[in-house]
Amino acid sequence: MNVEMNTVAPARGLGWRWLCGTTAAAGLWFWLYGNLTAMADFVVAALGQSRQTALGEALHFFVYDTPKVLLLLTGIVFLMGVIQTFFAPERTRALLSGRRTGMGNVLAAGLGIVTPFCSCSAVPFFIGFLSAGVPLGVTFSFLIAAPMINEVALALLFGMFGWQVALLYLGLGLLVAILAGLVIGHLKMEAHLEDWVRAIQAGTPASFAGGGMSWVQRGRAGLDHVRDIVAKVWPYVVAGIALGAGIHGYVPEDFMASFMGKDVWWAVPAAVVLGVPMYTNAAGIIPVVEALIGKGAALGTVLAFMMSVIALSAPEMIILRKALKPRLIATFAGVVALGILLVGYVFNAVL
Repeated sequence: MNVEMNTVAPARGLGWRWLCGTTAAAGLWFWLYGNLTAMADFVVAALGQSRQTALGEALHFFVYDTPKVLLLLTGIVFLMGVIQTFFAPERTRALLSGRRTGMGNVLAAGLGIVTPFCSCSAVPFFIGFLSAGVPLGVTFSFLIAAPMINEVALALLFGMFGWQVALLYLGLGLLVAILAGLVIGHLKMEAHLEDWVRAIQAGTPASFAGGGMSWVQRGRAGLDHVRDIVAKVWPYVVAGIALGAGIHGYVPEDFMASFMGKDVWWAVPAAVVLGVPMYTNAAGIIPVVEALIGKGAALGTVLAFMMSVIALSAPEMIILRKALKPRLIATFAGVVALGILLVGYVFNAVL
């Protein structure tokens, strides 16, 4: 009895310490986030610059956006790290295996939101899902949603453009992932998987036997997630913001408006084609998106560019070639590109 009480007491004490520490960290986060403009103004003035000059405006953009993006990234990744303790990869495979077309596509696209992989990182899961018996079209819905609608993209869109843009992006991105998966599944293209993938598709569906976790353990998982994800993407953040700052300060507004404006019908297809050869993630590309929009580019056109960068990258296609034959890769790219084009035109029409 005494041993049991002695064990429970330290556990409760640890839980209270984690609660107090998390509350203090959240308070510091909100204080820093609320004082970003004042900090950027102070740095620009301390360096003897003025926002009326191109250099001063570019510097202000960089000093303001860098901590803003990193704060958003850290906060959202921590929360998603906690949420992901309920959605381990094994459990995700178990949830999707045996699912039929339709509801399986919806579920796969929804799970893609809480699994923040870049396009290349999602490919091993794609292959694992196939080997677990997940239908091809359902698996493609996950592959499309995971990089395109992850928490980093949504958090940064929310922070930079407001909840309306983030919510519309979420809805249209899910629609693209679901419909593209349905189309590919309807085409019955399993014969265009590489032989070694088809050979393992007959494996036993995945199972998951997860045990309960305490909130302290989930909090630690969130911190581990921050260390893992933020450590990988912060160079992309800084590079993307630096490029965005240069665009914001030095690129003429008329040039961007003429190339990516609403009135240019070919702007959306051109943006998609331009984005495919590039490779970065949402943390690196969204600051560039913000700068382009600030220069007069249409939101839908720029978001179509962003989606093609993070969902149809050339490195992803190269990795997919290990598992898919060229015709299936071309079908996947064509269907997703068509969905992205529609998203770009819808955003331009309604905003």
